[in-house]
Amino acid sequence: MAVRETIQIGDPRLKAENKIVDDFNSPIVRQVVTDLVDTMHKEGLIGMAAQQIGENWKIFVTEPRETENRPADQADELRVYINPVIVDVSKEESVIYEGCGSVLHGTLFGPVKRPREITIEAFDQDGKKFRLVCDGILARVIQHEYDHLQGIEFTEKISDYKQLMTDEFYRQRVKMLPEYLVAQKITKIIATKL
Repeated sequence: MAVRETIQIGDPRLKAENKIVDDFNSPIVRQVVTDLVDTMHKEGLIGMAAQQIGENWKIFVTEPRETENRPADQADELRVYINPVIVDVSKEESVIYEGCGSVLHGTLFGPVKRPREITIEAFDQDGKKFRLVCDGILARVIQHEYDHLQGIEFTEKISDYKQLMTDEFYRQRVKMLPEYLVAQKITKIIATKL
C-alpha cells in the first residue's frame, strides 16, 4: 500500500500543466496509478486525480463503491483513465453537491451544475483504449476529476455560494433528499474497448 498526502487547494501543483502518458509500462506511471487507488481508498473518496497526490500526469481513477447509502446497483468498478478526453456531453444538466479531498480534506460541499450524461475516451493502466458512456454519480465524478486535469477545482464551478456547507450539514440536509438521489442515479454505464 502506498498512501500519499492529499494536496490541498492553493498548492500550485493542482494548477500545474499535466503531462501526457506515452509509456504505459513506465514504473513511474504504474506507481502513480497504484498510489492513486490506495490514497483514494484511504481517504474514502470515489475519485482522485494524479495532481492531488502531487504528480502532474493526465491520470485519474474512479470507484463509486457500494455503501450504506449507495446500493450495489448504483456502484461501479474501479476504473483508471489515462490521457482522457470527454468527447460528448448531454444537454440535460443536473445539480449535485460536490466535495473534494483537496478542499479542506473533503469537508466542504457546494452545488455544481454539470451535464447529466457524458462520453469519455481514455486508456486503462495496460494502455488499452476504451470509451465509456455514463450518467449519474459516475458521470459526475468523471467530470470532477477531469476538471482537475485542467487545473480546475469544483469551488470554481459552484452555482450558489450561499449553499456551501460542511459535510455534517450536507449529510443531514441534502444527501438523502429524493431529488438529490434522482440526480445521482446511474441509469447507464456502457463501456466499449476501442
